[in-house]
Amino acid sequence: MDLNALNAVVVAAKQACYVGGGEKSASSRQGSHDLVWSQGPWRYRDSYFGGTDFLGQETIWLDAEPVWAMNYHGFILRPDLIDAQRAGETIKVALSAMYAEGRFLGGFTWVGPHGEYVDKSTGAVDLFSGEETIYCSGTKGYGLRYSGGLIKP
Repeated sequence: MDLNALNAVVVAAKQACYVGGGEKSASSRQGSHDLVWSQGPWRYRDSYFGGTDFLGQETIWLDAEPVWAMNYHGFILRPDLIDAQRAGETIKVALSAMYAEGRFLGGFTWVGPHGEYVDKSTGAVDLFSGEETIYCSGTKGYGLRYSGGLIKP
């Protein structure tokens, strides 16, 4: 597996779907919200449950083989400081800036009108974990934990 090519596919799919308002698909599981993307032999699906607090999984297939996946759980910690709409606005703009750098993993900070977005992670596209946070006036108002990597037969 060419990890640089995979990283580029992950970034393109994420940019097109959540950040770009991607193509919605029929629910793959009862109650899930699904976004899909494809390009050549690559397919991507982001399937999640919830809204303000949510849990989901992203999967990438090369031809018909699943090759990569990521799980995530996001939550509002301080609804008195930030709500789902403002958190979503912050995340979309921050992630768009990170994806413009050709990456999706941490070591990234962005400041906007609703707070400071911070993403920290360890690892690379093949095996990683991390956390994204929105701080409102220095207080953690939103958090998301994620992990993922290659799928091997």
